[in-house]
Amino acid sequence: MATLETDSAVIPSPATAEALPAAPGGKGGNYEAVRFNALQHGILSRHTVLAHEDAAEYRALLTALVEEHQPAAATEAHLVEELAGIIWRKRRVLQAEGANINKGLKGAARDAEGVIPAAAPFELGLSGEGTDLRDLMPLTLDEVAERQRDAQHDLAATEKAAAILRRGGANAYEKALRTLMPDSREWWQEFMEDGGEEHPATAEGLADFIRDHLEPICVRIEKEARHHEAIKAQALGEGLQVHRLEKLTRYETHLDRKFERTLAMLLKLKELRGGR
Repeated sequence: MATLETDSAVIPSPATAEALPAAPGGKGGNYEAVRFNALQHGILSRHTVLAHEDAAEYRALLTALVEEHQPAAATEAHLVEELAGIIWRKRRVLQAEGANINKGLKGAARDAEGVIPAAAPFELGLSGEGTDLRDLMPLTLDEVAERQRDAQHDLAATEKAAAILRRGGANAYEKALRTLMPDSREWWQEFMEDGGEEHPATAEGLADFIRDHLEPICVRIEKEARHHEAIKAQALGEGLQVHRLEKLTRYETHLDRKFERTLAMLLKLKELRGGR
């Protein structure tokens, strides 16, 4: 059987289309006899599909378009392959967009001290210092609520211990220490061991630790949990870096218009052929 080959799809030539037997069910044989022929790398395909891309995936796309539009001549086959190339390029645009967004998010994640204060600009105590946004971003609503409750309990216990130390009296140090949450007591123990004589196990030393370290962290964690949604939105917004996506958007619009023009030409050709 003579065929017109685009090296992408094997299409029956007009000379042989009439000679093909009709398919079961009454449909003409000008396409059915070859509709499942394997696709080869075509004139356009060999340049459309890059070495690191999945050629089989592209061939599956082209096969689907060939079956949908059933090109009956070389020009129609070329236009179908053009459609496949445009769709393939739009796939790349989406990959590039995702890569740009991920790069922006990575940059935003490294800038907690810029993102977090901007998320709630009128909230004092949200410096972002010492916070890793990668720990905050994936939290679920339940986890955020639990984190806020824990922080509130820690803060209440810390404030109570500080009040005991301010009042003073016998055994104030031991009472204040027992009032703190277990994690806070462990941190104080490590703090003393690392600081040596600089941080003695006294009421004054514990009061300084609470004022300078423990209480600010409890306040920060509670506020970060309370403003979690705003912080997450701020990080995602800064990570998008819309200015980097403008060129991709323009290119995508160009591909959309090219797809529309190519499809219109293909349909017009089919209409003219049908009229003849």
